[in-house]
Amino acid sequence: MFYWLLKYVVLGPVLKCLFRPDVRGLDHVPASGPVILACNHLSFSDSIFTPLLVKRRVTFVAKAEYFTGKGIKGWLMRQFFVSTGTIPVDRSGGKAARAALDTQLRVLRSGNIAGIYPEGTRSPDGRLYRGKTGVARLALESGAPVVPVALLNTDEIQPTGKLIPKIKRVKVRFGEPLDFSRYASSLGDRFVERAVTDEIMYELMTLSGREYVDVYAASLKTAIVAPTPTRTPVND
Repeated sequence: MFYWLLKYVVLGPVLKCLFRPDVRGLDHVPASGPVILACNHLSFSDSIFTPLLVKRRVTFVAKAEYFTGKGIKGWLMRQFFVSTGTIPVDRSGGKAARAALDTQLRVLRSGNIAGIYPEGTRSPDGRLYRGKTGVARLALESGAPVVPVALLNTDEIQPTGKLIPKIKRVKVRFGEPLDFSRYASSLGDRFVERAVTDEIMYELMTLSGREYVDVYAASLKTAIVAPTPTRTPVND
């Protein structure tokens, strides 16, 4: 009930009025049955716009820290994620990735829509990065079609680190559903899972028009924040 009020009465109409969504291909999202929305990830606001634009309920998983914030900001964030069906996942342990996939599999087996960011984290510079094969395992295990979703300018609307978004028209593109049922018997084959993931990322690259980089975004972020080793002077 609270989800319906937030999406259709409170937050949804306000955001549509302010950001005047330019959405194309929304009819590619099936009206019923399990569906995977595979989105590029440019901004925190991706998890706000995508569920509000799709007529059906979209469930993402998010790190548990989003649900434990303090003060008014923490409360508002928690209420938003809870009301939009976002599920908290503890990402600190080694089994966190499997836990996230199991959560999304339950969503799909219930005939609903699961949202996933194949890159695994926000892009550090706006480019599209190598997808992790979790999205392929999700597709092969569930048999659900994958609809690629390209968010074109959310990094301009709410850059990383910015709390207040810019009021600017948001642009989103939905691609045609991708059917990977022909690979159902190859679940667990890492070469097939990589091929499926790469096909999804190619569609995202085409839809978004963003440059593709064949490395993991998380690896680049680690390299950026890692301290530069200092050299000890050597006396000749």
